[in-house]
Amino acid sequence: MSDHMMSSEAEPPQLTDAIRERSVLLGLSYRLLGSIADAEDAVQETYIRWYRLTEQQRRDVNHPRAWLIKTASRIGLDMLKSARVRREHYVGEWLPEPLPAADRWSSQHAELMTDPIERVTLDDSVSMAVLVVLEAMTPAERVAFILHDVFQYTFPEVSEILGRTPAACRQLASSARRRVRDEQRSPVPASAHLAAVQSFKAAWQTGDLAALIQVLDSDATAITDGGGLVSAAHEALHGSEAIARFLIDVHERQPDLTLDETLVGGEPGVIATDADNRTLAVLAVSVSTPGTISRVWAIRNPEKLGAWA
Repeated sequence: MSDHMMSSEAEPPQLTDAIRERSVLLGLSYRLLGSIADAEDAVQETYIRWYRLTEQQRRDVNHPRAWLIKTASRIGLDMLKSARVRREHYVGEWLPEPLPAADRWSSQHAELMTDPIERVTLDDSVSMAVLVVLEAMTPAERVAFILHDVFQYTFPEVSEILGRTPAACRQLASSARRRVRDEQRSPVPASAHLAAVQSFKAAWQTGDLAALIQVLDSDATAITDGGGLVSAAHEALHGSEAIARFLIDVHERQPDLTLDETLVGGEPGVIATDADNRTLAVLAVSVSTPGTISRVWAIRNPEKLGAWA
């Protein structure tokens, strides 16, 4: 393993030392699986396997962090394969679970992180735009990209996890990188992103159809994820007018809807709550170069909003 992946201690860590790697493993597993709940399951299984080792076996592990990350990656790869089958039967559109800023392994807590591996949260790999692109990749592409481009693993190290040659892993990561770059072809300044979200929220909150159409790109796309548990559009909405009318209709049917700006995956988004302060939806957006919103991802499935309660 590369030096940056290795523990500086020669002896295997005790319980508290192993638990210290939890935020790293959660960050890795969330990027792999796009689900906070699944990430927590993967991390739990990683620790179960660690503590099933005998004391001598743990002592023989020279670099526990590397062992934990490799194990979590393999668990994540297996979970990804089964998840793809489950999502074929998902009701409506499936979206990744939105990450709130309160989580330690989000970019909002980067100032608390002194370990280089934890500072990978400074990148945008937890943004909804990137997570949606990752979801369209094969499991092997996703693992290769995240381990190499985000966690700085070498291709020989990635090959140990994927069971493929370093050259094949390089090709997988390259293919994945192209997909991500295509999605981020025209990045906008953070100030433009925030301004677009503020205009979007204000227009929606006041029911101003014309203003809402104006802040949306004419070719905008909106996807809502209700998981069959709450009302949602089962297919993507296309065009600024169709999206704006859909959102205005939502507000008319839920007049007590309150909208607030929030950070979703480290980027400005919107959270919608009712009169009892229950979270009804979390919206992430992508902003195009003119400063208009080109993508809206609305997560309504209550099973994906537990972290937002």
